[in-house]
Formats: sequence, structure tokens, C-alpha cells
Amino acid sequence: MPEERLFKSESAQSRGEIAAYLRQVADSLEAGEAITLRAGDQSITMDPPPSLTFEVQVEREGPSGEPGELSIEFELEWDEDGSGGGGGPLEIE
Repeated sequence: MPEERLFKSESAQSRGEIAAYLRQVADSLEAGEAITLRAGDQSITMDPPPSLTFEVQVEREGPSGEPGELSIEFELEWDEDGSGGGGGPLEIE
């Protein structure tokens, strides 16, 4: 199935600024509210269903054995018809 990018934003932020964004998304999810993302002239509103698939992925890019770039990706997925998926429980320490 082909992918279509609907929105993208990338910028350097402090840990505190990123935590505030994540907290706002978490608050909207918990309240069952839609989430609106805005950056420049881009804007999108998403209304996730009550059950979602939550994917966490950690990656390292770069040559083996040398310093590279690390990333943590948090992804929420659901079918446009509102169905979600499952998987095992995640623990964050």
C-alpha cells in the first residue's frame, strides 16, 4: 500500500519543549479529543479512535562501530475505518 505524507515537521527543540508537545498529545488522547498539528502553512487535525496501535522503535544510523545518529520514534496507528490493533504491553522506565 503506498504511503502519502500528510504533514511533516522537524526542528531542534529542548527536552522540555518536546515533553510539552508529548504531554499535550497525551492529554488530548486521554480526553478523547482530536489532535491538531500546525507548522508554518501546514495544518492537520486527526481524531484517533479509542483503540490504537502504539509502536515504539529505536534506531541507530551510521557506520558500524562508529558514532552515528540515534532516534526514538513513537507512532500511533489506526485504520481510517476506526479499527485499531494490538500487541504486547510496553513498559517505559
